[in-house]
Amino acid sequence: VMGPYVRRILCDELGAPANSAINCIPLEDFGGQPPDPNLTYATALLEAMKGGEYGFGAAFDADGDRYMILGQNGFFVNASDSLAIIAANLSCIPYFCQMGVRGFGRSMPTSTALDKVAKVMKVPVYETPAGWRYFSNLMDSGRCSLCGEESFGTGSDHLREKDGLWAVLVWLSILAARKQSVEEIVRDHWAKFGRHYYCRFDYEALEPRTAYFIMRDLEALITDKSFSHQQFAVGSNIYSVERTDSFEYIDPVDGTVTKRQGLRIIFSDASRLIFRMSASSHVRATLRIYAESYEKDPSQHNKEPQAVLSPLIAIALKISQIHERTGRKGPTVIT
Repeated sequence: VMGPYVRRILCDELGAPANSAINCIPLEDFGGQPPDPNLTYATALLEAMKGGEYGFGAAFDADGDRYMILGQNGFFVNASDSLAIIAANLSCIPYFCQMGVRGFGRSMPTSTALDKVAKVMKVPVYETPAGWRYFSNLMDSGRCSLCGEESFGTGSDHLREKDGLWAVLVWLSILAARKQSVEEIVRDHWAKFGRHYYCRFDYEALEPRTAYFIMRDLEALITDKSFSHQQFAVGSNIYSVERTDSFEYIDPVDGTVTKRQGLRIIFSDASRLIFRMSASSHVRATLRIYAESYEKDPSQHNKEPQAVLSPLIAIALKISQIHERTGRKGPTVIT
C-alpha cells in the first residue's frame, strides 16, 4: 500500500520523475518478494545505485513504516546511524525548530550512536525493549520527540507509529539544507561523533525448543559471577567483559517492568554483543545476534563492518554454540 503514497508525495507533489518510483503498484503477495527494506532483499535498488547515476535512493516496506537509505554508488546508511544523523541535524527540520526536542528514544539492540548525539545536545535518551509501544508511552507523556529501532523504523511525536516516508523526507530536507551528498553527511557525522560499526545476524525458522534452550543456557553462562571480567582473545584483539545482564525496562511513565528482553555483554572498550529471541511465526523462532564496536579514529572509518566485527562474532558463536546446536552453518539474514 506504500506505492500510491510514494507516487503522490515524491512524484506528484515534489516533482521526482515518474520512473524513479518503482514497485509502486499494490500487490497482495508483494510481487513474490520479501517486503523488508534491507540490503538482502532490496538488491535491485542497490544495483541501480551502484551505477553512480543517482545520488539518493530509498526503499520502504509494504506499509511504509520502515525504510532504508542509500547514497551514490550504493553507499549504505544503517538504520542506527540514520537515526543518530537525523537527531544531529534537527536544525534542518522546521518541525523541530518550531517544537523543540524533549528527548530521544532507541530500542536496546539499536546501536549507541544516538547516545553520543544526545550527550552533546544535552538531551535525555531512553533505552527501551524492542517494540514501538514503549516509544508511544514516552511520546504521549511528552518525554520523547524522536525515536527509532535498528530494524529500519524511525518516527517522531507527530504520530504514534514509525513512519518511513517521513524519515525519507527528513533526509531530503537535511540534504537540501547542508548541500552535501549522503556519503559526505555520514562521514562528517562519523568524524564528529565516531563510527559505530554494527551488524545484526538473524537465525530464522529455528525449532522453538532449541532456541529456548540456547538462550536459557547462554543466560546462565553470562550472568554467572565467573563470567564477569572474563577476557576473550581473538587474533590480535582482546575483549574484556565489563558487565552483563538480561535487559529489563522500567517504564518511566507508568512504572511497568518488562523483563528478559535480551542478553547483553558489554566490553570495556564499549563494544557490545546482544542476543535476543524474536518470534517469527506461531511455530518457528528467530534468534538474533547483534554486534557493535565503537571507533573514534577517523582513519579507521573506512573498514567493512563485518571485518571489524568478526572477532566479536567469533565470541558470540563460541559462547552460544548456535551452529553446533542448530546444525546451521551461518545466519539466514545479515543486516
